[in-house]
Amino acid sequence: MSKTTTNAPTGQTPAPGEDQDLGAAGSQLSTTPREDAPNLPSLGVIGWARWFWRQLTSMRVALLLLLLLSLAAIPGSLIPQAGSDATAVADFRDRHETLAPIYDKLGLFHVYSSVWFSAIYILLFISLIGCIVPRTWQFVGQLRGRPPAAPKRLTRLPAYTTWRSEAEPEQVREAALALLKKRLFRAHATGDAIAAEKGYLREVGNLAFHIALVVMLIAFGWGQLFKSEGNKLILEGDGFANTLTQYDDFKSGSLFTQDDLDAFSFNLQDFQGTYEVSGPNRGTPRTYQANVTYSVGAYGKEQQATIKVNEPLEVGNSKVYLVSHGYAPIVTVRDARGNVVMNNEAVALLPLDENVTSSGAIKVMDGYRNAEGEKEQLGFNAFFVPTFAGEGHGTMLSQFPAVLNPRLALSAYHGDLGVDSGIPQSVYQLDKSHLKEFKDSKGELFKKRLKVGETMTLPNGAGSVTFEGVQEWAGFQVARQPGSGWALAGAIVAIFGLAASLFVQRRRVWVRAVRGADGVTVVEMAGLSPSESAKVPEELGDLAGLLYEKAPGAPDPDHDPDPTDPAVPAEGAEKQ
Repeated sequence: MSKTTTNAPTGQTPAPGEDQDLGAAGSQLSTTPREDAPNLPSLGVIGWARWFWRQLTSMRVALLLLLLLSLAAIPGSLIPQAGSDATAVADFRDRHETLAPIYDKLGLFHVYSSVWFSAIYILLFISLIGCIVPRTWQFVGQLRGRPPAAPKRLTRLPAYTTWRSEAEPEQVREAALALLKKRLFRAHATGDAIAAEKGYLREVGNLAFHIALVVMLIAFGWGQLFKSEGNKLILEGDGFANTLTQYDDFKSGSLFTQDDLDAFSFNLQDFQGTYEVSGPNRGTPRTYQANVTYSVGAYGKEQQATIKVNEPLEVGNSKVYLVSHGYAPIVTVRDARGNVVMNNEAVALLPLDENVTSSGAIKVMDGYRNAEGEKEQLGFNAFFVPTFAGEGHGTMLSQFPAVLNPRLALSAYHGDLGVDSGIPQSVYQLDKSHLKEFKDSKGELFKKRLKVGETMTLPNGAGSVTFEGVQEWAGFQVARQPGSGWALAGAIVAIFGLAASLFVQRRRVWVRAVRGADGVTVVEMAGLSPSESAKVPEELGDLAGLLYEKAPGAPDPDHDPDPTDPAVPAEGAEKQ
């Protein structure tokens, strides 16, 4: 609601109608709807509905709902969510048997699709729409109209100055109109005065801020419903096609379908990684990129591309990010009879630290027969370091992320790997429930550390494993985030709109020039803004100084001020 100054100067009593006259001058300085106090005893169903709607669409309720939405999103970042990390949720349930059922009832494992979060989201959406629509129409009406006529008594406005001039009143008004338009005021002549207004960018920014919030809410909801995100580990030389069966793991929004996947494929030609070799940043990547060839559609032409961190490959609505890198030792496994059951196969291991110390499992599914001729499966716990410190120099940890002195440590098992049980298991871990350890001469688990080219011979002639070399792999994330561009645009517009609504001030200026009883022109200038600000008196003084140059002062027979000083107002001229 616009603020109107109604205090008369000391010793004066407002004439009838002057308060209404001054209120009209200050009306519509903003598009904030008036909040009439309801007549509570007479409120019926319709009255209460109207009151509730006004409260819901008020600015303070919109801000409160925005705050509640921010607070409601906090559990989603602190508690594992079923839609993004089902494994973490299952682990949380195992570790918190009492707390997990409570979280289930509150919907804290799926915050963003819960009823209470959706309720806040929808109410905020309705509140913003209810704020924007009427204020937009009101603002359009103000733009199509003209600033109101000057009040009868300009002396009652917060900022005021006056002087006497020998120029004709028409000349003063023409000069004032030209000056105000030059200063980008919307100005027009009304009776014996000029009415001008400026600062519409404040309301434009205010409306832009609220519209941007609505755009961001729609973009966020659209993105959550139709998003998709999948990860794939690819060895150098291998390829990937964008189908659900190709992903190592995949998650999507509730309205996403397989038809929404962009049709493309790519091959990882090679991964290039170079690192700082000395100084405090030793081991920090200098070059970290994947060179790929890709094609769009079933018969698309192959194209070359380089994917770097934060520089994804964009295909249609999908972005392919480089998210990880590691090594895959190449091994050859022979059975007890010397038959090759795994020939030069690269087995990807997962990095454990910044120097790419890696661990995983090597599984020989079929074709292995022990010394007795019985068919078994082989399993090896694998531990790899690309740069080994050397014998007698600490534990089996890598000293540098590049392959300078590689070592592969293996511990051997035989029996049933459990891959045929129908129960999903990680390719990077061994299920030892049906496996037996190979024993060394001391009866302990048989294990050995290998250089490239060395062979680990299993006990009792059960076979061998040869460490042939090292191959690199890269991890990619294919993300599809519809609405992200709209969300970014909304955020940028919201920032600029908020800045405009905070720092731009809506204000009005009136200039009245009339001939006095002694035949000398009396010039009055006054300003008004919705809030008490020092900017309006300062701007009014600046405008008065410029107008004074075109309508210089005339001697006042009562006070005889210095006519060369336009900044000296009449007594009691400026009031806050």
